[in-house]
Amino acid sequence: MAENSDHRKLIVEVCNAKNLMPKDGQGTASAYAIVDFDGQRRRTKTKQRDLNPEWDEKLEFLVHDNDSMASEILEINLYNDKKTGKRNTFLGKVKIPGNTFAKTGAEALVYFPLEKRSVFSQIKGEIGLKIYYIDEDPPAAAEVKQETALPQAEQEKPLENPKAEDQNPEAAAKAEETKKVEAKTEEKPKEEEAKSEEKPKSPEDSKPKTEEASAPPPEVENPPIAYGSEKSKQVEKEKHVEANGGINEVELLQPLARDRSLSAYDLVDRMPFLYVRVVKAKRGNGGSTAEPVYAKLVIGTHSIKTKTQPSDKEWDQVFAFDKEGLNSTSLEVSVWAEAEEKKENEPPTRTETSLGTVSFDLQEVPKRVPPDSPLAPQWYTLESEKEAGNDVMLAVWIGTQADEAFQEAWQSDSGGLIPETRAKVYLSPKLWYLRLTVIQTQDLQLASGSEPKLKVRSPELYVKAQLGAQLFKTSRTSVGSTSSSSANPTWNEDLVFVAAEPFEPFLVLTVEDVTNSQSVGHAKLHVPSVERRSDDRAEPKSRWLNLIGDESRPYAGRIHLRVCLEGGYHVLDEAAHVTSDVRAAAKQLAKPPIGLLEVGIRGATNLLPVKTKNGVRGTTDTYVVAKYGPKWVRTRTILDRFNPRWNEQYTWDVYDPCTVLTIGVFDNGRYKRDEAGKPEKDIRIGKIRVRLSTLDTNRVYKSSYSLTVLLPGGAKKMGEIEIAVRFSCSSWLNLIQAYTSPILPRMHYVRPLGPAQQDILRHTAMRIVTARLARSEPPLGQEVVQFMLDSDTHVWSMRRSKANWFRVVGCLSRGAMFARWLDGIRTWQHPPTTVLVHVLLVAVVLCPHLVFPTIFMYAFLILLLRCRYRQRAPPNMDPRISYVDAVSPDELDEELDGFPSTRPSDVIRIRYDRLRALGGRAQTLLGDVAAQGERLEALFNWRDPRATGIFVVFCLVASLVFYVVPFKAFVLVSGFYCLRHPRFHDDMPSVPVNFFRRLPSLSDQIM
Repeated sequence: MAENSDHRKLIVEVCNAKNLMPKDGQGTASAYAIVDFDGQRRRTKTKQRDLNPEWDEKLEFLVHDNDSMASEILEINLYNDKKTGKRNTFLGKVKIPGNTFAKTGAEALVYFPLEKRSVFSQIKGEIGLKIYYIDEDPPAAAEVKQETALPQAEQEKPLENPKAEDQNPEAAAKAEETKKVEAKTEEKPKEEEAKSEEKPKSPEDSKPKTEEASAPPPEVENPPIAYGSEKSKQVEKEKHVEANGGINEVELLQPLARDRSLSAYDLVDRMPFLYVRVVKAKRGNGGSTAEPVYAKLVIGTHSIKTKTQPSDKEWDQVFAFDKEGLNSTSLEVSVWAEAEEKKENEPPTRTETSLGTVSFDLQEVPKRVPPDSPLAPQWYTLESEKEAGNDVMLAVWIGTQADEAFQEAWQSDSGGLIPETRAKVYLSPKLWYLRLTVIQTQDLQLASGSEPKLKVRSPELYVKAQLGAQLFKTSRTSVGSTSSSSANPTWNEDLVFVAAEPFEPFLVLTVEDVTNSQSVGHAKLHVPSVERRSDDRAEPKSRWLNLIGDESRPYAGRIHLRVCLEGGYHVLDEAAHVTSDVRAAAKQLAKPPIGLLEVGIRGATNLLPVKTKNGVRGTTDTYVVAKYGPKWVRTRTILDRFNPRWNEQYTWDVYDPCTVLTIGVFDNGRYKRDEAGKPEKDIRIGKIRVRLSTLDTNRVYKSSYSLTVLLPGGAKKMGEIEIAVRFSCSSWLNLIQAYTSPILPRMHYVRPLGPAQQDILRHTAMRIVTARLARSEPPLGQEVVQFMLDSDTHVWSMRRSKANWFRVVGCLSRGAMFARWLDGIRTWQHPPTTVLVHVLLVAVVLCPHLVFPTIFMYAFLILLLRCRYRQRAPPNMDPRISYVDAVSPDELDEELDGFPSTRPSDVIRIRYDRLRALGGRAQTLLGDVAAQGERLEALFNWRDPRATGIFVVFCLVASLVFYVVPFKAFVLVSGFYCLRHPRFHDDMPSVPVNFFRRLPSLSDQIM
């Protein structure tokens, strides 16, 4: 095993457990916990006869390999102590992946539900844990060996001396527990060997190949050594797996097992590039090494120079030429020396001297395809008539965009080494909700200006809190001698902020006096040191802060408050109907991914010019931005092409299948500067969305999508983009389980935020993400981020309102058609149908138990037949349902107008903005109502094949079940279930509700 660069300890605080299952036969349980990690075992004390035990014990474990800690599993097993009960029974277990461990200082108390050991286990309750690790200085090797050998000795002693049970009860309990755990591990392999066949291949198996394919050349000069070290790690890990029963549970927590180096560019076309790596030059006899030299590459009309520096230093630059754009079959590399000549009474002149030229025939250049090792540069003699003996070290080969040198190379199709045209990956900042509870103030020292007014009117106070640009206020409360007012004003109000890592340094609290428009005092709270929590089971500790007044009042009172960082919420930073991530902010609540999303951005065709080049002809410099979750990818900019080919491929881990991938196309204007030296803005070309739930697993979709953008003159088709998408998933069980689980984390349902508050927080998060990405280098422009996040969906738009209204009408039209059909039967418009309905009515009355089986069987058959007509390609934005063609110029001008409006009259502007705000709420309501009907319609149209497949199987099973279960019994059970006592209700949404909310609607196709 690899040696640690530092000494790391894992601390597991076993705090308490709640609502354990009584297992001692007397209605209680005497619980203790056994914690296993990386071959080490620790045990807590036994809490006698307590279903809600509290241990508060810290258990320490050594981390043998810091790099592999994320792939380890921490397992906690709860047992009922056999010394006080009849049997040593199992109370539940918890398995926690190592990638959720937090560093010391960021830990939080997390309650994990206890899991069953088998299907027939009767387990309930939860256990509260704090898990974190500490990095220390590396100790001596002997001490490490002694500490790592100690846990093994503790495990072997009870087994070697089984008769010690009578003399030492504690040792006997450990021995019995060890035997039981070993017996349990012997029973598991048969069940888990079948599971291991379905598990993905461990990423460590493919790690050497990945390093050879993606690492820079200096790191892969000796690939056998790197491969051998990784192989030795894998052998040691396999031995450790065999010692623990032959089950490698780490595989369950890895992303999808796919060798990304081999399939990195299987969704796109391989683009041939001519690579030239110029390393250095060597002067012949008599040449000065201090003279600056540079190399010049010429291929037809293409000419490029390296940087200029002394000949004893290396250039080590790589140039990539698009082979399709070359207009010559030969490459000339020449080296030039620069010298300054000084003459009397004249400024120095710089002269350039050729040191020689070497030519290459492009038809004889070797080809290289990763994972081949990089081509070693060689010395070539420069041919020169003036100066002989000069050499240049370089390498020339034909490769593709999969070459590891491509990303850092000078690229001919993207303008060379311009930072604004390079491909980049961006990450959104990690967002938290900061909850501030203002309780009360005491000992307020009001300003002298307010003393005369106390006799007339009691002052009104409120608390103002500011975090960066966010400012929130509490309600007003009075202070005075009246019976309704208090000398110590109390609020008990929550103020919620959006905080982004790295956090703002201070949260500023100010107590304001409304009566005199003066500040009573202020206090600062250090945000990075604020307590973090992942649920609502434990309230954060309250604190008192002293208020600081002006110079004459250094102490102005104190304020009582409670503050914490809420890690149990997911901070929404995009529109709700196109969200791409639903994970909680706390690392301890992280779950392993269920699949892998691979997107190949192939190219675009028939793009329209959006600007002029040199004031003569139109041109476009396009790039693509793709967003999923917190990861943003940006392709390189292809300059001056109307049919650009990027052929870049990217991957994302998928944690929820009911999410949306957003892809936008833009014209790059930031790599150029205007007359004032400021970068120009990027121009929108179009945007598409792909909902993952509409994709079949492990299938490649290659499609072209139309790019339409709204302009002041109306909707305009800007061209088409060609992409390839593949959603890979290794386990159908995890995928089906995701459809039955809540969309958002638990805190959104236990302690929900109001719609208005959540809308404010969402737009605040959008502004934070926009500002942070705009500060990257190169920056991702504000106009790009806002367009990708749909930050203007809340603004009033007559076009969107019409689209949502007709969506509602479209859903209600199905019900109207059914009502007309019933009316036609009632009025005997079609006598044969009416007669058949009478026969059906008699059959229902005589055989009521066949009603539900018949309905579900008909639904099963109809859905099975309609599967043939489902849409095969993932849908895109639909201009027809978006009503972009039927919008008038005045309505479009209203939609594109900023918020607030720029109307000349102040009164008209206020009324106009008020109308737009009210219209925006009505428009959102219409969209939500339409989405409910569209989700039901999508269930029968196979828009989400997995969801419809689950429903088809449910219909079949329900049909068979209702053939067996009497109808009267079903009605009775259903009635009792609906009328059950509130104590038996669950706070979380039911499975049918979760399933229905995950069904796709047409919201993601509205422009």
